[in-house]
Amino acid sequence: MDLDANAKPKSRRGFAAMNPERRREIARKGGASVPGEKRSFAKDRDLAASAGRKGGESSRGGGRTPNATTPPNQRG
Repeated sequence: MDLDANAKPKSRRGFAAMNPERRREIARKGGASVPGEKRSFAKDRDLAASAGRKGGESSRGGGRTPNATTPPNQRG
């Protein structure tokens, strides 16, 4: 359902333009281009956990800390 009758159809780019076998070939490689010594999270569980916490704090604003404008009886 085009809003504009003169609009050109979108051309397929990237993975959408590849044939399924080529996509599977690329997907099979996974993270193989990264050497083992560079995969620090796979080797150091604590490093991965701290990175996850750091990312979570920045994305959620630090977790579930009470808001100063929320009345005390409604804080979670």
